[in-house]
Amino acid sequence: MSATLVVKDLAAGHGERLLFSGLDLVVAPGDVVGLVGVNGAGKSTLLRTLAGLLPVEAGSVTLSPPTATVGHLPQEPERRPGETVRDFLARRTGVTAAQAALDAATEALTAGSAGSDDAYAEALERWLGLGGADLEERAEQVAAELGLTVDLDHPMTALSGGQAARAGLASLLLSRYDVFLLDEPTNDLDLAGLDRLEGFVTGLRAGTVLVSHDREFLTRTVTRVLELDLHQQLVRHYGGGYAAYLEEREVARRHARAEFEEYADTRAALEARARTQRAWMEKGVRNARRKATDGDKHVKHHRGETSEKQAAKARQTDRLIERLEVVEEPRKEWELRMEIAAAPRAGAVVAALRDAVVRRGSFTLGPVTLQIDWADRVAITGANGSGKTTLLAALLGRLPLDAGHASLGPGVVVGEVDQARGLFLGEQPLLDAFRLAVPELSPADARTLLAKFGLRADHVLRTAASLSPGERTRAALALLQGRGVNLLVLDEPTNHLDLAAIEQLESALASYPGTLLLVTHDRRMLDAVAVNRRVRVDAGRVAED
Repeated sequence: MSATLVVKDLAAGHGERLLFSGLDLVVAPGDVVGLVGVNGAGKSTLLRTLAGLLPVEAGSVTLSPPTATVGHLPQEPERRPGETVRDFLARRTGVTAAQAALDAATEALTAGSAGSDDAYAEALERWLGLGGADLEERAEQVAAELGLTVDLDHPMTALSGGQAARAGLASLLLSRYDVFLLDEPTNDLDLAGLDRLEGFVTGLRAGTVLVSHDREFLTRTVTRVLELDLHQQLVRHYGGGYAAYLEEREVARRHARAEFEEYADTRAALEARARTQRAWMEKGVRNARRKATDGDKHVKHHRGETSEKQAAKARQTDRLIERLEVVEEPRKEWELRMEIAAAPRAGAVVAALRDAVVRRGSFTLGPVTLQIDWADRVAITGANGSGKTTLLAALLGRLPLDAGHASLGPGVVVGEVDQARGLFLGEQPLLDAFRLAVPELSPADARTLLAKFGLRADHVLRTAASLSPGERTRAALALLQGRGVNLLVLDEPTNHLDLAAIEQLESALASYPGTLLLVTHDRRMLDAVAVNRRVRVDAGRVAED
């Protein structure tokens, strides 16, 4: 069914903190609206409000027709204990809820309840519209196409990271909602998955609102951009796709700065003129008083007349200043200025594997022989599930080898942003979890450093696990500045990170002098970060390009 989502004068916040207000949006069939803004600007909050998962604080959200289905796919697919892959796919596609409603309507119809005919017809139409009739067949086919080789009755909690990413993508490709709300759908996807996702989104007849920090994905998919500007409390609409948005935003910023500077220059010139006129007037009055004994009444009259003329000119200039249309100074946006603190260099060989083999269930990595030397900058690529994260763990000595040898060079200080952001998943306050990793920092210094990464007083006392994925990523990056490292290991560092912070990370990597191991599927980052080696992992086999 064709459906349109209409949002009028919407506002939302956290407690007393306003995120956005006065938001208007129409999402028609075929629209792909890219939702952008810094971490914490309210992007996920907006999607959850549009999905009906959060109450509307002010304004309205309506669907036309009201019976249309809205699919909200959050940025961290929830893996529930005991839930199989099959059950996960049914839940994420909305079929589970539709099946429950259909079963309840069937019981009511059998019991002859009043109005049960209409309720049953509506529930059946919803179940059919969401693809419940052939979900089983389609699920098997899509899973096979994506390389999700596990049985669909396998528990979701037992999947590897790569398998979970494929399951999440499968749930999206199987969905038949009338409106799609996608929160970071590109996270953890490999290049093949990104291609499938792009084809799916651009081929949708349904309206779509999506959040993504993958710049290439945004460029290839979105037709409009909605920007949430947290710092200036503004909502801005841009037409023409993501590339046009970047250009239009830059032009708008230049114009706003030029308009303010013209206004400021004009006002400053008028104020200087008014001060000069008042100074001349006051000088005339002082001269008139000093020479009050002058008996020539014509001279006295002239002096008084001159002072009055200067006063009139000053008043006229004041009126010109009052009539100026005030132009507010464009507020300088907060931006992350990141540096990576470097420890003294390690030895010539930083890490090495020799005929190393790691076995995990049915998966085998190796045998691998690989040496990482001082100041090597290595991009590690490969499909999800190919063994990239396992290779990193073996290089760092974190996995027992089933065969071969692993060594980490003397003086190596590892700084890591792992895929799970595992340091910040506990129930400790963020400040305490952060200081455990950098105990040499005082609480005040730790707070200052976290604030530089956008984690302020209302963040540092919250439990680390309660932070958003983007906030946990910022905390992990702050660690790299809080302690010196000479081996930097980044496993999908752009996941959950906002666009401005990604650009700052790329800039920091350009000046980092140590050894770098980078795993990313962000195509722009692979182009932007200079590397001297490329290692490819394919089904547990490692080769260097």
